[in-house]
Amino acid sequence: MKLKNNLRRCRFDHSEISQEDLARAVGVTRQTILSIEKGRFVPSTLLALKLAQFFGKSVEEIFYIVEDDNEEDNRKKY
Repeated sequence: MKLKNNLRRCRFDHSEISQEDLARAVGVTRQTILSIEKGRFVPSTLLALKLAQFFGKSVEEIFYIVEDDNEEDNRKKY
């Protein structure tokens, strides 16, 4: 399973707020926002809640879980 997100879409729907401005608003670096958007970093519960609060959305509207096809392929090999 992988955690995916709609963070970039939320930023653009929110007056196209920059990664830098969003980062400042929730107390992280721009690189953290970029890493979350690219799926390279899973945010803490606190950060996920801060992001949801900032956008006026539920955590589930921003973050969601998908099955990882590669994970299933790896299980078949064993």
